[in-house]
Amino acid sequence: MKKLLVILLSIFLMVGIIGLEKRGLAAEKYPVKPITFISPVEAGGGADVQARPLVENLSKILGVPVVVINKPGAGSSIANRAVYEAKPDGYTIGNGTASIVANKLMGLLPFHYRDFTILGAFLDAVPVIVAAIKTQRPFKSMDEVVKFARANPGEVSMASGAKGQIWWIAANDFLNVAGIKVKIIPQEGAGAFSIIQVAGGHTDLGCLGIAEGKPQIDAGNARILATFGKRRPFAYPDCPTLEELGFKVKISSLNVVMGPPNMPKDVVDILVKAVEKAAKDPDYRKFLEERNNTVSLYLTPEESTRQYDEQRIVFTEVLGAAGLLKQK
Repeated sequence: MKKLLVILLSIFLMVGIIGLEKRGLAAEKYPVKPITFISPVEAGGGADVQARPLVENLSKILGVPVVVINKPGAGSSIANRAVYEAKPDGYTIGNGTASIVANKLMGLLPFHYRDFTILGAFLDAVPVIVAAIKTQRPFKSMDEVVKFARANPGEVSMASGAKGQIWWIAANDFLNVAGIKVKIIPQEGAGAFSIIQVAGGHTDLGCLGIAEGKPQIDAGNARILATFGKRRPFAYPDCPTLEELGFKVKISSLNVVMGPPNMPKDVVDILVKAVEKAAKDPDYRKFLEERNNTVSLYLTPEESTRQYDEQRIVFTEVLGAAGLLKQK
């Protein structure tokens, strides 16, 4: 009888050990179900257009569907909050832009980029200035814009992103550096809304990402005048940089993949490697260079955080001058 009990106990122990091993293997198999990727802008917005091919790469690398969910509005704070408050299991991640730097400074959110789990950067987006064709003032160069604006303060209109957000900050940074007064008209969304205003002749200018502006530029409804980038756009080699024209601006929007705080290290390691591989994919880099005025790059989580630290200094200056700075 004792021998039988010993045998049964041994069997139960073996079954338990096997069960634990299986559970351990299951944990190592992350991911085992679809992942949600939250986009902070409307479908068709620059950050959305530029992130979707990366998301496709992540899906292939991780072996599960990665589904984009758009949560635009409130200067990206809706999407930022959704990522921050998600269960930190690796099944909800999102696209962080420079808005996660600005939102806490303006008091829109109680947390900023250092409170998220940064998984790596995949591009650095820079805005461009475009001019309307149908307006009464169809500017053909930045020189024309600056001369007219200096002679007629406040008469030129410029569409930008939501007040206090990246393209709005970029527009104000340029105006401060150029020493001109232009009426900025913030839009509820990102650049997709601004280019509609420019293409329709409702504003003279627009400050937005080239991803949103390219279709209307190519259709002849808008004219690209200058880029905030350090190099000319791949698609528009005749478009000068603002630095070439004598205006030293420092605004860009680093795009990162990020998750909520306190994610498990093993899950973070898997996602960091996947983001790096997806961002360095040659076809993805070609996509960005051909279609967008972006610098295709991969930055580690640590490098990404340092760049946001640098941008925070510039954002603080611009927001402070506009009376929007709530937290230092």
